[in-house]
Amino acid sequence: MDVVPTRHHLDLTGRATLVAAGDARAAGHVAALLHEGAVVTVVAPEVVATLEDLADRGLVTWHRRAVEPSDLDTVWFVVSTQAEVLAQAESRRIPHVGLASPTGETLPGAGRVTLVGGGPGDPGLLTVAGREAIETADVIVTDRLAPLAALAWARPGVEVIDVAKIPGGRSTDQGEINRLLVEHARAGKHVVRFKGGDNFVFGRGGEELIACLEAGIATQVVPGVTSAIAAPALAGIPVTHRGLTQGFTVISGHVPPGHPDSTLDYTALARSGTTIVVLMGVRTLGDICAALVAGGLDPTTPAALVADGAMPSQQVVRSTVIGIADAVAASGLGAPAVTVIGAVAALEGLA
Repeated sequence: MDVVPTRHHLDLTGRATLVAAGDARAAGHVAALLHEGAVVTVVAPEVVATLEDLADRGLVTWHRRAVEPSDLDTVWFVVSTQAEVLAQAESRRIPHVGLASPTGETLPGAGRVTLVGGGPGDPGLLTVAGREAIETADVIVTDRLAPLAALAWARPGVEVIDVAKIPGGRSTDQGEINRLLVEHARAGKHVVRFKGGDNFVFGRGGEELIACLEAGIATQVVPGVTSAIAAPALAGIPVTHRGLTQGFTVISGHVPPGHPDSTLDYTALARSGTTIVVLMGVRTLGDICAALVAGGLDPTTPAALVADGAMPSQQVVRSTVIGIADAVAASGLGAPAVTVIGAVAALEGLA
């Protein structure tokens, strides 16, 4: 897709880039830089959860300290909130971008919430309505899986709040997210809740809509392209295909089969004859596949896992339903990922 919103206007492929900031707005610039192929180093004593997650996944390097003059010695581009860092970049004739602080100003039509589904990760897959919401927002409450590069479309001074939920790491309680949406809307702001995929496909968008409506806040929903369909498609795997399958079923792998919170009938799924798409199921993939085979699914049924769908780091692992969990473990790939189980997973397509 490669439709990346950027204000950099430079060829940053392979270029060493310094981001001397750790807030959510900086995370948006980091995402855009990664899309542009830059080699990104973040220097900040603290960073939002989304940036910490990118560092943990090896996509950026994070130095947990204040910026030092030597940090600019070998970089080709600088992003910072700090006037002194930007001044150093200017004196060295290093291209640079300054990040504005929130202004507190509002735009006409404020005092409302827009729930925006951002699609699977590439900002080019964000809808026109989603982009318009980003461009007019006073406050953006964002997840780590939203297409953060799209924050470059926001107006200067917008307040960006990171409420990432990191598996096994930092996480913002859903009640706190609901409170933030209501609080800022009541202050007369246009608040955009920016999520990955579609708001209502395992995204808790329904809970946020109910919270806003119960508080009397005018709320609009902008649907997003769900990763359940988009990630397989970008790997050349159609979830339905004439002569192979006439339907698909999307399930959450957040809890394994047999867990008290699981409501899924894996025997029925195994016999459904549909493509099975698993979201949030990397950790539980082995148990899920075993339950499907135990329920009657042919163990040689093709399976594929698409990691980092729609991102420059997208990778695909292919195997059978009985072997996919081991193949994924051997690859070292992790979340976010979408698993496709069914005859369509053997189609090579664009991969």
